[in-house]
Amino acid sequence: MTARRIVVISDFQDGPSDDGALSTVEAARDDWISGRRGGRPQIVSDLEAVAVDGGYIERLPLACLKSGLVDCAEIWTHWRGSHPPETRSGASPHLTRRVFRMNGPEAPFASNDMLGHIAAFGAPHILCVWGLGVSEEILLACRDSVKIYNSIDAPALRIPPEVSRHFDLVLTGAQWQSDVVRERHPDMATAILPVGPEFASDTTFYPLDLPKTYDIIYVAAAQGYKRHDILFDAMARLPRSVRALCVCGYGEMIDDFRRQIAERGISVDLIEPPGVPFEEVNRLMNAARIGVVCGVDDGAPAILTEYMLAGLPVLANSALSCGRQYITPETGRTATAEDFHLAIADMLENPAAFAPRTIVQAQWTWPHTVQRLESLISETYEKRALRHGTERGSHSFLQA
Repeated sequence: MTARRIVVISDFQDGPSDDGALSTVEAARDDWISGRRGGRPQIVSDLEAVAVDGGYIERLPLACLKSGLVDCAEIWTHWRGSHPPETRSGASPHLTRRVFRMNGPEAPFASNDMLGHIAAFGAPHILCVWGLGVSEEILLACRDSVKIYNSIDAPALRIPPEVSRHFDLVLTGAQWQSDVVRERHPDMATAILPVGPEFASDTTFYPLDLPKTYDIIYVAAAQGYKRHDILFDAMARLPRSVRALCVCGYGEMIDDFRRQIAERGISVDLIEPPGVPFEEVNRLMNAARIGVVCGVDDGAPAILTEYMLAGLPVLANSALSCGRQYITPETGRTATAEDFHLAIADMLENPAAFAPRTIVQAQWTWPHTVQRLESLISETYEKRALRHGTERGSHSFLQA
């Protein structure tokens, strides 16, 4: 039996660069077939045991697996050097992680190693490509796959036209992004279904009965586009008793944050890169009263619904490029950078005004979103059937 497989290709890169010679596609295929580079795709037979937990990269493929849309789920990432690690399980035992050698540092990323794997085991049924993307050769090798793209960050398309033209569906975070996609590809299907805040997991993030030792928490990379300065400026205009916690999984601005905190004389604790596991993030969110999202040029951050599932209302920058649809009167507030301090004070004084977890569970947890994705995939197969003049039904993949 051939596995109905979903593959998510992240743009994450790791490993030191070296001068090792590149393998050909044929040599890479032989390495995969022989087992020297890792095992073949494996069908998950016990779907009841699958838990949809972890971060946004994991939750989409696990949701597809749990729902029965596929019976094999993998995440692929990139390695700079000539000795990528072997295939390994991720945080979930039902999700395979593969690391592929890149041909070079230029994005979208080319990989003979990846092409060799596809030549060895076939293309996945569903191919999801996030961020900086992969080369056109890889998409051509997956011509029969349903190909889905999401930029993750604020630009609607972070890939060139010769690559983006091969996708069947582009997931966006706001209507303006869908409009940008249609300007480049007038016939391309789009859906406002950002993979971060959608596919939310109420078993990963949930309320705990803990003392509230912080007023505010900001879980965001220590990078400029996350605009921590807006939070720091707001706190400088609030009573000095207000306390905040910033949790940074990665980024290079920690020293600058320390300087800003000291200059303003505000009470902010920092958890520095590489951050903490999801279980600890959930605990830390539960130690705060509200969560904030300060960025402007940002995608729809996953943390929006993650805060909410932990029971925290969210204050977001009213200029946030994508994701403001998740801020409703029941889940939080938006405010300009100039009025951030006023909104924080109001939300801290009126905690009973919000019911964020209930709203997310009713609309944006993964069982709701995977149904929408299944419908979009069915529409893709239907369009292909019409285009090729066949009698292939819209659910032929789903019933495979």
